[in-house]
Amino acid sequence: MLKRLKNIFRIRRNWRLTVRDIETNAEFFSRTTSRGLLIAMGAIAAFLLIAATYCITAFTPVRYLIPGYPSKEVRALQEANQHRIDSLENEVSLWAFQVNNIQRIVTGREPIDMDSLRVMQKDSASSLYRQLYAQRDSVLRNEVISEETFNISSRGRNIEQLEGIHFFTPVKGIITQSYNVATGHPYIDIAAAEDEIVYSVLDGTVISAGWNDDTGYTIQIQHSHNLVSIYKHNSRLLKKTGDKVSAGTPVAVVGDTGKLSYGIHLHFELWHNGEAIDPTEYIKF
Repeated sequence: MLKRLKNIFRIRRNWRLTVRDIETNAEFFSRTTSRGLLIAMGAIAAFLLIAATYCITAFTPVRYLIPGYPSKEVRALQEANQHRIDSLENEVSLWAFQVNNIQRIVTGREPIDMDSLRVMQKDSASSLYRQLYAQRDSVLRNEVISEETFNISSRGRNIEQLEGIHFFTPVKGIITQSYNVATGHPYIDIAAAEDEIVYSVLDGTVISAGWNDDTGYTIQIQHSHNLVSIYKHNSRLLKKTGDKVSAGTPVAVVGDTGKLSYGIHLHFELWHNGEAIDPTEYIKF
């Protein structure tokens, strides 16, 4: 009995696959196979069909015929719109910062130093670092204020030496960051329109004109009375080193160049006898 059962289970059913002409009954193809082989061949055929469909859909223009799949033009437009949105966000943030600074200046408060803020944002990795930065900044302020207390008389002599000198306004705009030695900002930032012309404040000679990674296109002019004026973050320079200029001569174009620039503005410095002085005390902006 057991032997008969074993023989029954050992029996393999074979299948014959035949192709005949229905009219003449002529045999064109005939092959003997098993159920397992048929299943395997069907699985392979299904895999090949799926693979071919994927390749055609993924790597040929046929994918653009799929409903809902964006075309090349739509994808290019999406990328362009994303770039515009990023640019608009930067512009809105910049103008918000400038408006806030204008409000602080009008109300008599100290404006925010954008250059220092950008450096801190790049270098800081935690709130602990920001706390240490604030502590060091406070110490520096106290030291500078104490030094300025003992240097009032010398600054007075500088003002007397510069009385009567007529300075030309370097650019038309709004001062968004005022001169403040105590906060490490011995210069001013002037927000101006794009492509606004920058003028020399006095007669003089260009002693430096070129590119700097931090301040962009920068030009320095030596004037009489040991005065030096410096113009930074320009989009391009109109004079080169060694050129003679007069008061009101175009020397550059306002821009937004350099790593430390936060928007279209002119970073303006005025030095006398090797010390930075407040331009607003001598120039009408």
